[in-house]
Amino acid sequence: MAQPARRVAAPPEEPPVDPTAVDRAYRLHRARRRARIERSRERARARLRFAAAAVVLVALALVLLLVLWHEIQRVFGL
Repeated sequence: MAQPARRVAAPPEEPPVDPTAVDRAYRLHRARRRARIERSRERARARLRFAAAAVVLVALALVLLLVLWHEIQRVFGL
């Protein structure tokens, strides 16, 4: 004779949620976003520092070139 089918316990409708998991995930993503923004700001500052240093070096080279040219003209009478 056939036996009655066994009843399977229905799984809970929603899995239990760790109450601190949402806060931890929020803090993690917020820290990642803050780090990404800070990296982009630091990169922009580095570009600005490089451009300023390049301008200063080019200006110094031009001044040196002009001074040397005038000295050469004075010494050799060109």
